[in-house]
Amino acid sequence: MPQAIHNQTSRHEAIRELLLSESASTQKFLVEQLNKKGFSVTQSSVSRDLREIGAVKSNHGYSLISSEKANNQIKNNVLGLIEKIQEVGTNLLVIKTAIGSAQQVALYLDNCDWSGIVGNIGGDDTVFTAVSNKTAQRALLNKINYLAASSR
Repeated sequence: MPQAIHNQTSRHEAIRELLLSESASTQKFLVEQLNKKGFSVTQSSVSRDLREIGAVKSNHGYSLISSEKANNQIKNNVLGLIEKIQEVGTNLLVIKTAIGSAQQVALYLDNCDWSGIVGNIGGDDTVFTAVSNKTAQRALLNKINYLAASSR
């Protein structure tokens, strides 16, 4: 096994062990803990590792959970970040989120594979969601509102 892959595998295992043994509220905390264990990591590499091992972030920090439970928790967490949705024209939704959460919501919408979504752009607290037409715009608005209400 090449050294880089071995190092990544070892690092993933170390992150899993940390998440199972203690609360990791920030990526900075994980970087510090991994450095103490002898791994030379940066915040960006830890961020990528967390995504690759399927860790999720909640209000309590990062954790590992089963994939079905993870999908439901991610959906509920992300939809809970949405504060307001506004239709603009016939092909755009403007989604207001909690501060610092728009990119997470945009990424979730990108990965949902819901019909009618052309693309998303996430800023700090605003997501622009382009849709294919007025019908898709209305359907997506109703779907997000329904899922957000049922996740609360």
